[in-house]
Amino acid sequence: MPSFDIVSEVDVHEVNNAIEQANREIGTRFDFKGVDATFSKVEGNEIRVCAEVDFQLKQMMEIFRSKLVKRDVDTKSLMEGEVSQVGKTASLSVKIQQGIESDLAKKLVKQIKEKKMKVQVSIQGEKLRVTGKKRDDLQNVMGLLRDLNPDIPLQFNNFRD
Repeated sequence: MPSFDIVSEVDVHEVNNAIEQANREIGTRFDFKGVDATFSKVEGNEIRVCAEVDFQLKQMMEIFRSKLVKRDVDTKSLMEGEVSQVGKTASLSVKIQQGIESDLAKKLVKQIKEKKMKVQVSIQGEKLRVTGKKRDDLQNVMGLLRDLNPDIPLQFNNFRD
């Protein structure tokens, strides 16, 4: 029986390269001259953005997003936290969403089942497995998920015939 997996993954190596490029660009920009502004990778999938004022943080996030887009990383995977002001520095914590959360997975399964497609959908950890008798049914599910346009980037992999 044909099947495929629905996942939400981000290439961490490309994110690291985007962080390095953004740091380099901030070092060369005139509006950041003499300002202590940096991107740094913290534990796991978290990035800390530090600058002197929150306005600069917004500018830095635009730079970072542009670097991610150039590297084909979907910016929907970024989850920005609150800006915190400590002393003379403002910082922002940005998490990179990896995997599909269980609430969203249940919602996606429900929406697929509401369309009465002839497929079985099962939640397997942080991914969904879709199985059906025909390849066309699986392609219809892919089209439905693209039309739904959820808040996180979805990829379809492990397609088996």
